[in-house]
Amino acid sequence: MPLLAASAAGADTKEYVGNAVSAIQTLNDEWYNLRTGIWDNAWWNSANMLTTLADFATLRLDEANELNVGGYMRNTFIQAQSENVQTVKQLSDAGMVTSSYCIDDDVKCTTKRHFLGKRGFDDFINEFYDDEGWWALAMIRSWDATGDQEYLDSAVTIFEDMQTGLGGPCNGGIFWNKDRKYVNAISNELYLSVAASLANRVPNRDYYLAIARDQWAWFRDSGMINKDNLINDGLDGKCKNNGMQTWSYNQGVILGGLTELYRATGNKDLLRKAHTIAKAAIKKLANDEGILVETDKCEKRNGHCGRDGQSFKGIFVRNLRYLHDMAPDDEFKEFIVKNADAIWAQNRNKQGMLGVAWTGPFIKATGMSQGAALDVLVAAIGVSD
Repeated sequence: MPLLAASAAGADTKEYVGNAVSAIQTLNDEWYNLRTGIWDNAWWNSANMLTTLADFATLRLDEANELNVGGYMRNTFIQAQSENVQTVKQLSDAGMVTSSYCIDDDVKCTTKRHFLGKRGFDDFINEFYDDEGWWALAMIRSWDATGDQEYLDSAVTIFEDMQTGLGGPCNGGIFWNKDRKYVNAISNELYLSVAASLANRVPNRDYYLAIARDQWAWFRDSGMINKDNLINDGLDGKCKNNGMQTWSYNQGVILGGLTELYRATGNKDLLRKAHTIAKAAIKKLANDEGILVETDKCEKRNGHCGRDGQSFKGIFVRNLRYLHDMAPDDEFKEFIVKNADAIWAQNRNKQGMLGVAWTGPFIKATGMSQGAALDVLVAAIGVSD
């Protein structure tokens, strides 16, 4: 699959490019299922891995072509939609989601909910609006890398379904899922990010721009951004901040959404707010050495943040890079590079697998930990160009 031209390599980025190439090869060799089109039997996480590959392709065309990144994009686009998938998600008291999947009868789910059906997710649409948002962004970034209109059309279709999540009790925003019981941060950040991204890419930009503006106005005033400029997991039954954990990915997706909305509007207040959130998140989540640690320090505990949580930190760094690209900040660049260096030096085994604890020592890797670490390596390329 042909990819669009990217920038030439700079001498100071060659090491990061080489590290990213190695990490991509390991990700695909160890965890990609050619038949299902997904990585490590994980649905929404695979959308993030696809996004990361697309970002790499926009930065380094030649290396992406050598790795057949366009082929992986196309195979995932075709195969993942046709798989029989049943999704089960459970929310902990702290707001950590645990997802499990029955994918084409390969894995047996242990629990069910009445609204879950077993079917192919045509157009990447399922019961969870956050899942849909991840796939919409993956399709948008795939379009950025290839110019293939089919990917952008898919994002438009997904967003149409996300809009069915409107109509909740909090005077705006969308629900987490089609059970319509919880209004959370991540689904609403993704709704903003997808709308703003489409406004920058489709002919009827005014339609999506109006949605994105309204969504940000609602989110800004919803109470989910706390007094420390950090975003908690969601709203309670009275539409108040529920005080759950400030997960790293919630601090990240908003940065990408505000960056896209700034790109569409030129409103510098959006960048100022994004910078405020980003700096608050780094202050809260980085350890004394400047390395990102999840808010509940789950990396070295039993379960190691779970399969979902292992993706979170990479999402933060990816979106921090988007913000830095639009409004450079030396603190952001230093943070990204420092984490990329730590991952490669302290969080890698002899097979090139990358674990969840970026501070080290290496802990058994998964496709999710590999993908999150790859996000940082790709971000380091971007900020070093």
